[in-house]
Amino acid sequence: MPDNAIHPEAPAPGSTRSTVSRTDLLGVELPEMERLVDQMGEKRFHARQIYHWIYARRVETIDAMTDLSLSLRRRLTDRFALGRPRILTVEESTDGTRKYLLDVPSGGRVESVYLPEERRVTFCISPQIGCALDCRFCLTARLGLVRNLGAGEIVGQVLALLDDNAARIDGRPVNIVLMGMGEALHNYDNSMAAVRLLADPSGVGLPPRRITLSTAGLATGILKLASEPIRPRLAISLNATCDEVRSRLMPINKRFPIDALLHACRRFPLAPRERMTFEYVLLAGINDSPADPPRLAALMHRHGLRAKVNLIPFNAANGLTFEEPPDERARRFRDDLLELGIPVSLRKNRGRDISAACGQLAFVQAAP
Repeated sequence: MPDNAIHPEAPAPGSTRSTVSRTDLLGVELPEMERLVDQMGEKRFHARQIYHWIYARRVETIDAMTDLSLSLRRRLTDRFALGRPRILTVEESTDGTRKYLLDVPSGGRVESVYLPEERRVTFCISPQIGCALDCRFCLTARLGLVRNLGAGEIVGQVLALLDDNAARIDGRPVNIVLMGMGEALHNYDNSMAAVRLLADPSGVGLPPRRITLSTAGLATGILKLASEPIRPRLAISLNATCDEVRSRLMPINKRFPIDALLHACRRFPLAPRERMTFEYVLLAGINDSPADPPRLAALMHRHGLRAKVNLIPFNAANGLTFEEPPDERARRFRDDLLELGIPVSLRKNRGRDISAACGQLAFVQAAP
């Protein structure tokens, strides 16, 4: 079980959070919830009630669980916390994208993004505060890794965005992408616990096909994920067509070169009509040459991958020296891949004006 304790040292200066160390129920899966209830000498069906209140009804306090007796609610409150992330700020883009800065229960702040589209909405959720992988084109990398987030802190971002955007969602299906701040496979156990809670019909109740995990290419994590009984969809941040360029852009490539990464991808199970997504950030003069689409197509075909490519024009950010390619060059790259038989989309970047686009999540932390 992930460490869910809310510790006395966690609250930031001026915080009104409790200073009592209690186990946080947000992030606890049902079997563990049953064990905790057993330890209290209570009947197991109460665990299912508590679980339903937290994940399906999305209550923010134990006292709101009104089908539990008052005495049980008081005993639960003495032993446990329900530490939902707290929204600190919301910025809204001209295109409707909303960027959230959240205070998370065990200390620290994290960013999440709400992306509205005509037929669906997408939440971009962070599995870590900061990131250790040091991708050169990503502003989050400048933070380094502050810490992993617990399963409850990951799921809590989803619950906070669901509640704050209930009217805006207006019945549209919700997609979750674990591709905000951090690397989900670098925080494997907590990320997968969050996926199970999100996908559980008795929990948050999102279909697994609407949950995507994005990785910079941790091949061992991909192989481990392939054996999970409940799997999210997988998106690979590729961003180059040869090891020399990818190693310069993404140091993780020195550990897992392209062929090793794609070999692991081939072993990842796909549904009959599903394709694995490869994300490719277009960097002017770096990875957008006329030779790159044929090399990319050759990689997909050589490894026998049922793939689609998501082209993402680079999002400029202070401190990053890369440039976005001209629109015509990005369209040519897309069209070349299509001619080579690779399904491809050219992403329209969203939320740039509020630094909410891909690679731009990197709040400035206050000094301790």
